[in-house]
Amino acid sequence: MRLHPLSMYLLLSSMLPLFLFGCATGGVQPIPESGSLPATASATAQAATSSASGAGLPDLETVSELELSLEESILLMLQNNRGLAIEQLNPVIAGAYAQIERGRFDPELFASWQQDEEQSSEVSRSTEDVFSVKGTDERASVGLRKEFASGTDVEADIAHQRSISSRTPEQQEARLGLSVTQSLLRGFGPGVNLISVRQAELEVEASTYELRGYTEALMAECEIAYWRYVLAREEIAIFERSLEVAIRQRDDIVEQIEVGALAENDAAAARAEVARREQDLIEAQSNLENRRLRLLRLIDPNALHRSDLELTTASSPHREALPIEDIADRVALAARMRPDLNEARLRHEQNRLETVRTRNGLLPRLDLFIDLGKTGYADAFTDSFQNLEDDTYEVTGGIRLSHYLGNRAARGRDLAAREDWEQSRLSIENLEDLVRLDVHLAINEVERYRRQITASAVTRAFQEQSLQAEEERFNVGAGTALLVAQAQRDLLASQIAEIDAIVQYRIALVDLFLAEGSLLERRGISLGN
Repeated sequence: MRLHPLSMYLLLSSMLPLFLFGCATGGVQPIPESGSLPATASATAQAATSSASGAGLPDLETVSELELSLEESILLMLQNNRGLAIEQLNPVIAGAYAQIERGRFDPELFASWQQDEEQSSEVSRSTEDVFSVKGTDERASVGLRKEFASGTDVEADIAHQRSISSRTPEQQEARLGLSVTQSLLRGFGPGVNLISVRQAELEVEASTYELRGYTEALMAECEIAYWRYVLAREEIAIFERSLEVAIRQRDDIVEQIEVGALAENDAAAARAEVARREQDLIEAQSNLENRRLRLLRLIDPNALHRSDLELTTASSPHREALPIEDIADRVALAARMRPDLNEARLRHEQNRLETVRTRNGLLPRLDLFIDLGKTGYADAFTDSFQNLEDDTYEVTGGIRLSHYLGNRAARGRDLAAREDWEQSRLSIENLEDLVRLDVHLAINEVERYRRQITASAVTRAFQEQSLQAEEERFNVGAGTALLVAQAQRDLLASQIAEIDAIVQYRIALVDLFLAEGSLLERRGISLGN
């Protein structure tokens, strides 16, 4: 992928509308979470002219209650996150440096003008008289020079010189010149002279992958923060229901004690259970506020001071949990799409190009040069140019050779470049191993929580039956309030474990897509590369 700096600038300037367009209007179709991406799949963005303000996103500074879906959270994060705004500038900066490198081969127009005045005294040899000599020289030139990727430097110019002296007649001189210098060893050929340009272009691509990786990580952080906030709200709902049950049972026991059906000591366990539920609810409320603030920081840092902003979630964590069977395909997908791996490969190619440069630097400098000139002389300006047609010319040609004895600096640079290249190759192999490990570990986590969803649901069902049995035994006098409280705690723990398994499954999927490098495509977002 080679991007012109202007194209990169337009890409970055339109990136946010593309994000919003792809997520909000379906301009980019998301890839299903349940399957792996096909070998050639890559989301493509439609032409988007909508702006962030036109996406219908709420203003967190004005609303007092906000219901957010997962998609809206991502959109707000993409619109407001300061870190992402900073990272989006890196490809633009890299594109500017690529333009600088290409500018080396732009033709250069040059011009100059100078005037010299001289006044001196001379003594005549014959008469020994002293007389004054005055003279004025003016010279103007204009030309064009250009460096070619072949290692050729060409310069063409046209110059005019006027000499006026009190001793000699006025003389006008016009000259056309052409100079060509060709590198024969060091600096010869496009393969060497275009290295800086190619490295700068690779830097643009690498910075784009770096931006992609940062965006994916930020999206994953936002999604995980969203699901953890969902989990915190679900936990509070469970604790509140559990507290209501505990209060109701405590009141029932107190009534039975008042009528003499139960002993006074039976109320202690019920009161302790109410206190424990209140303690758990306080912890859950504090946890909810913690996760609310973390989610707010991601979607809009300016809203962190809004302690009165009530956030509710519209997306449900419940979904069908399917087993993962295409492990090999997902590993291959990660090897192709992981932005950090692709960036490392580009850095390796940059290092390879550097070895080409340093290997060429070991050669002597040998240049072939030719200077062609044609001069016309006259005592008038126009006549000097007309006389260029005379059969007069000048040709200068030759060879220049230079070489450092020992050449230790060039040898050192070449050794360092070759070792950097080898080091980057080994780093890629190590990173490929880590990528495979990341995918396998992520799949293992997905499978773990997929199985936990079923197991925790079964456990919760049995705990409900166990609590019902203990309550029935207590009502007929065969059980104790302590056993009922223990059954309630077991049911509460199973309910928390069930919703935790469901949410953790969604988080594990996000981690898997992040390990694959496919999170953007699965969310219908494209950076245009």
